[in-house]
Amino acid sequence: MIEKIYTLNVLFFVRHLSLNTYNNYMFNYDLIVIGGGHAGCEAVLSASKLGLKILLITLNIDNIALMPCNPAIGGPAKSCLVREIDALGGAMGLAADATYMQMKMLNSSRGPAVRSLRAQSDKKEYMAYMRHLIESQENISLKQTMAVELLVENNKVKGIADEFGLVYNAPVVILTTGTSLEGRIFVGLQSVPAGRMGERSATGLSKSLQKHGLIVKKLKTGTPARVDSRTINYNVLEIQPGDEELNFFSFAPDRPVRKQYPCYLTRTTAKTHEIIKNNLDKSPMYSGLIHGVGPRYCPSIEDKVIRFAHNPSHHIFIEPEGKDTYEIYVQGFSTSLPADVQIQMLHSLPGLEKVHVIKPAYAVEYDYVPAVQLSHTLMTSKIQGLFCAGQINGTSGYEEAAAQGLVAGINAFNYLNNSEMLTLTRSNSYIGTLIDDLVTKDIEEPYRMLTSRSEYRLVLRQDNADERLTPIGYKIGMVSEERYKLFREKQKRIKDEVERLKETKVPLSEETNKILSQYNEKMERGMKAAELLKRPSVDYNILKKVHQETAQLNLPKEIYESAEIEIKYDGYIKRQNQQIEMLDKLEKIKIPENIDYSKMTHISTETREKLAKIRPATLGQASRIGGVKPADISVLMVMLNK
Repeated sequence: MIEKIYTLNVLFFVRHLSLNTYNNYMFNYDLIVIGGGHAGCEAVLSASKLGLKILLITLNIDNIALMPCNPAIGGPAKSCLVREIDALGGAMGLAADATYMQMKMLNSSRGPAVRSLRAQSDKKEYMAYMRHLIESQENISLKQTMAVELLVENNKVKGIADEFGLVYNAPVVILTTGTSLEGRIFVGLQSVPAGRMGERSATGLSKSLQKHGLIVKKLKTGTPARVDSRTINYNVLEIQPGDEELNFFSFAPDRPVRKQYPCYLTRTTAKTHEIIKNNLDKSPMYSGLIHGVGPRYCPSIEDKVIRFAHNPSHHIFIEPEGKDTYEIYVQGFSTSLPADVQIQMLHSLPGLEKVHVIKPAYAVEYDYVPAVQLSHTLMTSKIQGLFCAGQINGTSGYEEAAAQGLVAGINAFNYLNNSEMLTLTRSNSYIGTLIDDLVTKDIEEPYRMLTSRSEYRLVLRQDNADERLTPIGYKIGMVSEERYKLFREKQKRIKDEVERLKETKVPLSEETNKILSQYNEKMERGMKAAELLKRPSVDYNILKKVHQETAQLNLPKEIYESAEIEIKYDGYIKRQNQQIEMLDKLEKIKIPENIDYSKMTHISTETREKLAKIRPATLGQASRIGGVKPADISVLMVMLNK
């Protein structure tokens, strides 16, 4: 009751707030960032590096860069986002490398397009690293308060007002509110206002956004329980160690070699599934209390049991939250069932029969701003100077949020300085693919980056993110001269090695074929090293065994791996580059902002409505809108030519 009265008083106070009322207490900045999660961190750090004076407003400054779900960075497709962030001069890769508990290359036996690095991070160390980075910047100020009103004049941002009536002026505001906007967490049929457990919900700002013409909707996500490591029987669990040969996210040199800690694997049982099915009526999702749509690719355990009823068991990973805590994250066991039911479920898992639950799992429903209301720069179309990044745009995941925060921070600077805005594309990055999907496809569920979302994944690999994006980062001032020099030296070494492999001959010998026979290969004649390397079962390490000159070079893995990929997949890469060239032709055909789609009688009403809603900037973007047919694009092209 007290909380309700307080919220009403804040809203009444702000509703009657005048910009002139608190002149003595106004504060002026170039940029205000609302939210201290992963999007907010990258936004303030990138804008600070470019020279802006910034205010970071957050509900709790002790939770800056918090990992409220799994304390891990990377994984399929996400590792590519992290390396692209690093290539552009962002911070996430450096933080992940500095605080990992385990490094593991997933899909290492498969092709380079789907290989992905994953780090299990020390949760507290990661937060401390990011906070230190932020606090060491003289032009970043921190403020623990709640932003409740967006101040707008003539469709331009002027600043924000907080819950205490203080006004902060800035011509640019970036919203990175995560799950806080009108957030409500559910444990069974019980719920409380909160964006995350232990942190209050952000109230007022959603209504302010709606007042200024933005559409606000609801989504749902969740997180598993945390349990006590000392109550787990690890003897019956399957160990999941880290890699002996380390890989890192950042392309910067001198990355730290740290002690690695194992993760473990258990599985659900028939008893687990029985408990879930018997208690579905107590789930807020199945009882209708939660209306927001949940993430398809990170479902709750009850969703898994119902949707995949044919599967007798599901993998559950036991992962540490930090090296100095006994708190354990139960990955794959997200749920919103009541706390007592959760305990029964956990006790049904092998190795967790006597486990103590520290924090229950919960679901959270929150407000978001559908990203079709943004341009590719992440600025809203209705309000100039207002950017949105992270979960407020309908995404899930730290990496997706950080990537958007980086782009929004850079474009905040560009907007203020009337510079060319940074617009990454599907053909040069996963970040470009992510943003294009968000602003084009009218997504109705939490968006997660997947390898399959990129049609150019063989060209957009995690190993060559620096080759694709570091020149862009250097051009806009995010990458230092020293870092750029190291990048150019690396690219030269890769090019030199490719040329050497094309020119170097591997002679035929009995010893060579003896080694190759171990891999079901055989040479009929002497051949160039590049030719031998193109064989599916021959990699660079095998080449070193059969060719002494190659072995003596002692090249770093990042050099020979890139050279090997360039040679082995040369034909596929050329074909994909041809597809990119075709796409670029459509991307170069701009669509006027004021075009009237209602007058285009040669395309269907449905297509006209979708084009009018999304308002694509190019013919290429129009072709990717769901429901828009190739014939519609042909008609649109003719109309544009006229």
